Amino acid sequence: MDNRIHIFDTTLRDGEQVPGCRLDTKGKLLIAEQLEHLGVDIIEAGFPISSPGDFESVSEISKLVKDTTVCGLTRAVQKDIECAAEALKHAKRPRIHTGIGTSDQHVFTKIKTTREDIIARSKQAVKWAKNFVDDVEFYAEDAGRTENAFLAQVIEAAISEGATVVNIPDTTGYCLPEEYGAKIKYLIDNVKGIENAIISTHCHNDLGLATANSIAGIQNGARQIECTINGIGERAGNTSLEEVVMIMRKHNWMKSDTEIDATRLNAMSRLVSETMRMPVQPNKAIVGSNAFAHSSGIHQDGVIKNRDNYEIIDPAEVGVDESSIVLTARSGRAALNYRVEKLNVNLTKEELEKVYHEFLKVADKHDVVDDKLLKSMLSEYLMTNVEM
Repeated sequence: MDNRIHIFDTTLRDGEQVPGCRLDTKGKLLIAEQLEHLGVDIIEAGFPISSPGDFESVSEISKLVKDTTVCGLTRAVQKDIECAAEALKHAKRPRIHTGIGTSDQHVFTKIKTTREDIIARSKQAVKWAKNFVDDVEFYAEDAGRTENAFLAQVIEAAISEGATVVNIPDTTGYCLPEEYGAKIKYLIDNVKGIENAIISTHCHNDLGLATANSIAGIQNGARQIECTINGIGERAGNTSLEEVVMIMRKHNWMKSDTEIDATRLNAMSRLVSETMRMPVQPNKAIVGSNAFAHSSGIHQDGVIKNRDNYEIIDPAEVGVDESSIVLTARSGRAALNYRVEKLNVNLTKEELEKVYHEFLKVADKHDVVDDKLLKSMLSEYLMTNVEM
């Protein structure tokens, strides 16, 4: 079995649906270019029929991107699919992503039809898309809440018409990891022709389980993860690209990996945050400003002695220069001495003790003792000429 996991990035489609994060074509092209450098396999560039701006963005990204697959989203509607095909006509590797809701909630209250009609529409949508591109991805919207036996029927119908990828979205972020993983396994065990398609995860974070569900999907046979930079997306967001990539890197027993250049993750995160005006929470895994920051004395001492004591990722792996030893009132002598030495000042044991007690007084008055405060304190209490 191929152990490579395909990374389908939907930052420019699902991620851009966040209120206030709308991008113009120039911004989308900037991010798309860096996503290709990052090593994603597929860029979902937009929803072409939704607006002239989205059509233009998908078209221009198709011209720009050299090796990465460019994907356009559609509904199971002929006009949508024709519009996407037109927007993608310059792409070297085009993919049309089409589909329809499959849960009883969607079938009976949103679409207001029958299960039989959903199967027929699914087959027709894939057939239309195959007229334009070889690579067709089918999504079963709200698959997370779809009864497994019916979901299997829909997926089998899509594959029978030539779908190359089948997307199993947990659209509302409802599933538990064990439940979502079991759903993927059920499809592998019960769908005729499933070996002819790649199963994809597309998990939302409404209950904080998007990453866990995506990994559960991979553990049970899915070979593609749909995700976004910084986990941005509708409502509570999508699966975070940087999280799933690093989980697979750190847990080698999974025997799954991606083509992502992880050293670009930090810069990619910053670019998306700044371009889309969407701040990254400081405690965000992998790319948050505090992800490699230590302020507790016990943690600082452990990290200074050996980084592996409190860090399972070397900051350099994800493009961060180094761990941060942040001086606060909870910092100890080891951290203080470490930061003093960074200023090219060497203290004796007695001097360190004297400075430490003065440091605690300063730290009680400030949230963080930065280099400016530290230099001032050293100059005052050691009568040492510390370059300011």
